[in-house]
Amino acid sequence: MHRVVYSLIIINKAGGLVYNRDFNNALNKVSVNDLLVLAGTFHGVHAITKSLTPSSLGIPSSQRTGIEVLESSHFRLTSFQTFTGTKFLLFTEPHQPNVDVIIRKVYELYADYVTKNPFYQLEMPIRCEAFDRHLLTYMRAR
Repeated sequence: MHRVVYSLIIINKAGGLVYNRDFNNALNKVSVNDLLVLAGTFHGVHAITKSLTPSSLGIPSSQRTGIEVLESSHFRLTSFQTFTGTKFLLFTEPHQPNVDVIIRKVYELYADYVTKNPFYQLEMPIRCEAFDRHLLTYMRAR
């Protein structure tokens, strides 16, 4: 069975969509407005699920995580949140192995080519050709 990474969405700490990239045309296309709604909705659901961690577990609030994986029969959404609150949402085939490795590599590319770009302003839409190029190269090489 062929394993597929469908798309990547990056959400800033306020819940705004700052990046979207499709790698495969298997998922239905959604409008930019729907992507903005998805980003804001996921941001809110993530915050709520973070607060649902039972206090009886004794986990400090700073170490609680929100929703990390959402699965359907046709795709899996994996979320990774950085210490600064930026969220990376990776849509993959449901049985895609090593998604945690893939999403951490995406974060590494983001750190190297976006945050170190002197022209990039934090929390703003990502328009960085080097990031796009290296991300696409990585996704094709996997």
